[in-house]
Amino acid sequence: MHAIRLHAYGPAENLLHEEVEDPVPGPGQVRVAVAAAGVHLLDTALREGLRGPAPAPTPLPTVPGREVAGVVESLGEGTPASWLGKRVVAHLGFAPGGYAELAVTDADRLHEIPANLDPARAVAMIGTGRTALGIAQFTDLGPDSVVVIPAAAGGIGTLLVQYARNAGATVVGLAGGPHKTARVRANGADLAVDYRNPSWPQQVRTGLGGRTATVVLDGVGGDVAREAVALLGPGGRHLVFGWSAEGVRDGKGHFVEGVSQSVLGPPMIEKAGGLRALELRALAEAAAGRLSPAVQRFPLAEAAAAHRALQTRETAGKVVLEP
Repeated sequence: MHAIRLHAYGPAENLLHEEVEDPVPGPGQVRVAVAAAGVHLLDTALREGLRGPAPAPTPLPTVPGREVAGVVESLGEGTPASWLGKRVVAHLGFAPGGYAELAVTDADRLHEIPANLDPARAVAMIGTGRTALGIAQFTDLGPDSVVVIPAAAGGIGTLLVQYARNAGATVVGLAGGPHKTARVRANGADLAVDYRNPSWPQQVRTGLGGRTATVVLDGVGGDVAREAVALLGPGGRHLVFGWSAEGVRDGKGHFVEGVSQSVLGPPMIEKAGGLRALELRALAEAAAGRLSPAVQRFPLAEAAAAHRALQTRETAGKVVLEP
């Protein structure tokens, strides 16, 4: 099979499209013919040799990637025969192997893909979708809510705009550049504002007509977060789930005592009753049409280009590799 392999930590160019041996499923595992593999910002940090939340550095060489969708084409010993031939999606956890034509994972990580979802959208929901719903459970949104969402054209931001809109909230989506703000507007945001324009906070205030924000859903950090938090009215909340403006390596955000709350990680998982519960809900929301992920596709062989585009914030939606 062909796969993307990393032989040395470093720049995106170190991701090489190579022919490698087919992986063999072990007891309780399946082998999936991959139709779509998810790319996450954390993947870029792991490629550079940064552990992030991973328990240990990945031994090299490795095939990166932790989200796959496709068809089960081989079973390991003891795996139920009913999985054979099923369209499935799985988050591999911290086990690598997704950027490939074939990937192995434990059968208990699998979800059958709903009939009306393609593999790329299923991959988007199994990772990005579960995160978006995990964040949303802290929001308590309604018609009186005014939500500010930085990076609203991204994978998580796209779904949060839809979730807030479905709850009846007034939605302010921030994005970088006219192309992205057009996407945010088309996605249903009441206001779509270019945060690259220095006057964007005043544009938001004018657009809200005197109303103040009740919640900021922040995966960006940095100056954008600082300005967004200043839009909050009394009792407003700043929910933090990332800091892409600062880079994965730094892990910094903009926090205000009594206003800011970090929701990514254990708080999200515990509140939801586990990651699998979030995955099931995410797939169900997409299957029902209540949430529709945005996907940007790259050929598997162009994984390096996908990483570069993600790190320079040139992507819109969930980045997916297709063999």
